[in-house]
Amino acid sequence: MPTVLVPGVLRAEAGGAARLEVTAEGSLRAVLEEVAQRWPRLERRIRDESGVLRRYVNVYVDGEDCRRSGGLETPVPAGAEIQVLPSVAGG
Repeated sequence: MPTVLVPGVLRAEAGGAARLEVTAEGSLRAVLEEVAQRWPRLERRIRDESGVLRRYVNVYVDGEDCRRSGGLETPVPAGAEIQVLPSVAGG
């Protein structure tokens, strides 16, 4: 089962969980569809209304930036770790 790692800033949207186990695998799109079903508030912070990754959110599959390895079609094998990192602004 793939695991989605949720940073502290987004945990409220995931019921306080730091790690989410999902059954979907095959592609990042499939994983995010399951996230949308089970944790819709979290999914809205990751993707926009058209289903595209929000530009200020970085998603890594087993340490690889998904934007450089296929976007939503990035392969997600069983046991993969998906890390969600929103950009932090400040000064």
